[in-house]
Amino acid sequence: MVKLDKALRREIRIKSQPHVLTIDPNGLKLTRKGRRKGIEIAWRDLANGDAAMAHALNASLGRL
Repeated sequence: MVKLDKALRREIRIKSQPHVLTIDPNGLKLTRKGRRKGIEIAWRDLANGDAAMAHALNASLGRL
């Protein structure tokens, strides 16, 4: 296994729109290409089940 010690970025297409997925030691972030704001999920939230709650909170605050 290779330890994740720095950010790993990959481009993906969602509904024909380019997005960037960044995976780093703190969690993951999905943004539209060329934008700064996106969806962020910390590993600790994902591991203990709070990821869905965090996503819903960000959606209600208009941060998607």
